Amino acid sequence: MTTQNTRFTFRAAATEAKLLLVGIPVFIWTVLPVYHLCLFAFSEKQSAFSGNWFPADPTLRNFEVVFGQKHYFLNHFWQQLWNSTFIAAMVGFLTLLVATTAAFAISRLKVRGGRTVLNMALFTYFIPAAFLAVPMYRTMAFYGLLNTDWALILAMLAIASPYAIWVLKQASDKLPAELDEAAVMDGATPMQLFRLVYIPLMAPSLVAVGTYAVLLAWNEYLYAFLLLSKESTLTLPVALGNFLSADDSPWELLMTTGLIYALPPAAVYYAFRKYMVSGLTAGAVKS
Repeated sequence: MTTQNTRFTFRAAATEAKLLLVGIPVFIWTVLPVYHLCLFAFSEKQSAFSGNWFPADPTLRNFEVVFGQKHYFLNHFWQQLWNSTFIAAMVGFLTLLVATTAAFAISRLKVRGGRTVLNMALFTYFIPAAFLAVPMYRTMAFYGLLNTDWALILAMLAIASPYAIWVLKQASDKLPAELDEAAVMDGATPMQLFRLVYIPLMAPSLVAVGTYAVLLAWNEYLYAFLLLSKESTLTLPVALGNFLSADDSPWELLMTTGLIYALPPAAVYYAFRKYMVSGLTAGAVKS
């Protein structure tokens, strides 16, 4: 018995050691960009490149410059931050609206052809998003939407919706059909069934899908770069790319702006983290 316990302990220790050998490098690789963001954000430019592990003379001057728009790369900082916020919020809202109603119709109302439509939507993911950029540009130009928030909102809605519908459909399939039957027997209309039964039960998955769509739009660069070109319509990720066009880029301001831009999604993810795994994997395993 003692020998078996020793072997079990040795195997557990070996397994933990292997996990540490993989986990520690991954952790360092993940934290390193955040470390450099903070190092540059709280340092003067010369101090940031001095090679010190910590700012020799920490300062908040970079934040003052960014918030005060005191650099020509930051003339539209607040407008661009608002553009990113508005676009992300609208993408999240519209994705939830489209995905929730579509999943309800396919899973609960059993509309004819619903599964075919879902499979066709998912088939679009076989095409890399970069390949769709030019057709998307031509489409937005045809409808006169270039350089407007709605160009990027509709593009991101098209990208986020198929996956969102699939996740909600899988989660919806797990709901007992008896709930719908009982509601119908009590005289509930499809709309009442949707509002009073379906939405409350799907709340965790809705939070997860909404968070996914918001973060997807918040971090988008390619489509934002392609569809938006005016300084006043740019999102902040594209505006940050403009910093690299200068011969002597203000790295401390670039990192400070990047740190500011990284805080909202981190807060959103932290607030809804308990819904993310359970919501996005709902229905992935059949019981």
